Amino acid sequence: MTIHRQNRRPCGTPATGAPPHAPAPAPPPQRPSPLCSHRPGCGAGGRELPGGFAACGLSGHPRNAGQARRFVADTLDAWSLTALGADMELVVTELVSNAVRHGLGTDAAATDFPVWLGLFRHPGHLVCAVADPSPAPPRPREAGECATGGRGLALIGALSEAWSWCPTAPHGKTVWASLPLPRTGA
Repeated sequence: MTIHRQNRRPCGTPATGAPPHAPAPAPPPQRPSPLCSHRPGCGAGGRELPGGFAACGLSGHPRNAGQARRFVADTLDAWSLTALGADMELVVTELVSNAVRHGLGTDAAATDFPVWLGLFRHPGHLVCAVADPSPAPPRPREAGECATGGRGLALIGALSEAWSWCPTAPHGKTVWASLPLPRTGA
C-alpha cells in the first residue's frame, strides 16, 4: 500500500525514512475545527450542528478502538452513511489508539471517560473527533519499512480531506479528521 501525504511533511523532512538522529517531524499546525470552542467562531459554541451529532465516552483501555469502530458503524448505519464505514472505522481506530497510547497520563484514572469520541454530520462532510486529557499535539512520524507502528497519522491524512487538532478547555486536546460525504445521484 502506498500512502500519499499530500503537503503534510514539514519542510526539510526527507520523503523516505529519516535517519535515526533526525528530529521528529513537527506536529501539524492547530486549525479551527467544527467542534472546539477555544476561539470565537471555530466551535459549535451553542449553535445546533446541522445534520447530526453522536458522542461516546471511552475508558482509556486498549479495547476502546474496537468499541469505537462499533459505535461508528452503528451511527453511520443510522445516518444511512454506510459507504463511509471502512474509511471512517480506520480513521477512528487510529485516533482512539493514539489517544489511549499517547494522550493518557497518570491522572486519566480520575474520570470514568478520559477519552471522548464525537461524530459531526455537516452538509458535505463528516467530522470524527477524539478528545483526550493531554495537551501534547499529535506528532507524525516517519516509520521505517519494518516498523510496526508510526503510520497512523499518515493513514488519517491519506483517507481524510483534512485533519488537525485544537486545545480543549480546561486542558487536553481534540484531534479531528473530516471525510467527504458520498455524492448522491442527481
